[in-house]
Amino acid sequence: MNEAQPVIKVRNLTCGYDDTVVVDDVSFDVMPGEVFIILGGSGCGKSTLLKNMIGLYEPMAGQVFFDDNELTNAQGDQRDRIIRKFGVMYQMGALFGSMSLLQNVMLPLEEFTDLPREAMTMVAKSKLAMVNLENAMYKLPAALSGGMKKRAAIARAMALDPQILFLDEPGAGLDPISSAELDELILKLSKTLGITFVIVTHELDSIYKTADRVIMLDKDVKKIVAEGDPKVLRDTSDDVFVKRFFHRMPSLKPTDTTKHPVAKQGT
Repeated sequence: MNEAQPVIKVRNLTCGYDDTVVVDDVSFDVMPGEVFIILGGSGCGKSTLLKNMIGLYEPMAGQVFFDDNELTNAQGDQRDRIIRKFGVMYQMGALFGSMSLLQNVMLPLEEFTDLPREAMTMVAKSKLAMVNLENAMYKLPAALSGGMKKRAAIARAMALDPQILFLDEPGAGLDPISSAELDELILKLSKTLGITFVIVTHELDSIYKTADRVIMLDKDVKKIVAEGDPKVLRDTSDDVFVKRFFHRMPSLKPTDTTKHPVAKQGT
């Protein structure tokens, strides 16, 4: 039996802003159907890495492949075909305030398909039902709670039936109950639809509940300093930085130093 092949391959990726490197020469794979989380402290480059992976920013160096198709240098129709493989939920949801939820979810269908209006409406309604918002489809975003806005943004990200969903800080600003409901939704979509999730977060409760595998970035070395099952890393890692993060320990004294072991990365 053939082993599953990665749906995403990141190779020697360096990214940042202007001449400032934020993430330096990282490589890893994302496997089909897994919930893969990028984590680390504030300012370590989690969201920057994600935006480079989806082609929103151009990397300083390195490559990103989706099913062996390179996004980094793709142009025109080839780039469009690759981008259609994934959907994105941005940190604040990015819903259009003057449009109902149904209209928001229909936007990708209007832009990228030639479906009749009735068919687009049917698809959008089905996506909202998947995130338990079928009773709110005609409401404007301003009438929704934070958790409902995040779920609506996920419905819009699923409009074109992507095999991969990227979520940037999905639990940011949510109360514990709404955050837990969002975790349950991610697990349901992963298990029932086989969607691969790439999630940026530092919310430990969500990480332990949803993640199959994580990579951990450190802003000081600008690299991946840990990779694996988050509970295993929490319980077994000898790396001081990793232990501090997973056990919510305070910062080290300025006179203390930490050396990271070489972290395992994708090849």
